[in-house]
Amino acid sequence: MKIAIFGTGAMGSIYAGLMAEAGHEVWAVDVWQEHVAAIKASGLRVEGASGDRVVQDINATTHAADVGACDLYVLATKAAGVGPAAESIAPLMAPDSMVITIQNGLGAGERIAQFMATDRVLLGVADGFGASIQGPGHVHHNAMNLIRIGEMSGGMSERLQRITAVWQEAGFNAMAFADIDQLIWGKYICNVTFSGPCTVFDYTLGQLMADPSAWAIARGCALEVHALGRAKKIAFAFDDPIEYVTSFGHKMPDARPSMLLDHHARRPSEIDAINGMVVELGRQLGIATPYNEVLSAVIRQREQEFGRA
Repeated sequence: MKIAIFGTGAMGSIYAGLMAEAGHEVWAVDVWQEHVAAIKASGLRVEGASGDRVVQDINATTHAADVGACDLYVLATKAAGVGPAAESIAPLMAPDSMVITIQNGLGAGERIAQFMATDRVLLGVADGFGASIQGPGHVHHNAMNLIRIGEMSGGMSERLQRITAVWQEAGFNAMAFADIDQLIWGKYICNVTFSGPCTVFDYTLGQLMADPSAWAIARGCALEVHALGRAKKIAFAFDDPIEYVTSFGHKMPDARPSMLLDHHARRPSEIDAINGMVVELGRQLGIATPYNEVLSAVIRQREQEFGRA
């Protein structure tokens, strides 16, 4: 299978490395020139829970047009990159090409729909990898929990099961789900609970939960998401949102959300797709979201300062 990974940061590089190792023709597409150059020159080093190896057989480029038609396009960009990636992919796709988009937060499907019909788009949720970039051409991950995949409109299909099998055969713990919205919102409530608060207070998940005042704010963020989900008829897989996010946090107390890592690197985060999206949905549904509104305002103000130093 010919597979293009658009956005080969930490997670995208893991996808590219394991897919290439499984024998697929893999194209890594990214705007980070040093990373692309390192992969082309010396291969991609992937280390961590899946082992430690250098994968040589990866085509790397900064130009989407180099890729051409593929069987599968994987969008692993940050939320803001989904639209531009979809715009680049649309003219390349063959009649039987498939797209799977795997992001934090909400709204990826809607961003893709601006540039192509979504009848060949699958949604993915990646949990518990703890991935990080060690340097150009080198990524690490702490675990390999689960890749969840589903149809945008729900249901179980032959193509969904076929694409899921591709991930499984590459070594991923992957599963197909009939109700992907349930899973997206299950991850989303954890993203919102920990991303904004950990970033504002500069805490790991464990440090956040150990600070009563900060954890009270994070719990408020979770309850706002839960209220929105119920208003949108999301069939949450849990009854108690606070118990759910608390259990999630206890599993990785030393983790730092990607939003916090972005701020440590003084680069813009995915605030608009995570805590900021809570505020937007709250306005649409007439539900107050004061915790997420304040956190989003603080984070955006900090990001305005990044370019001034």
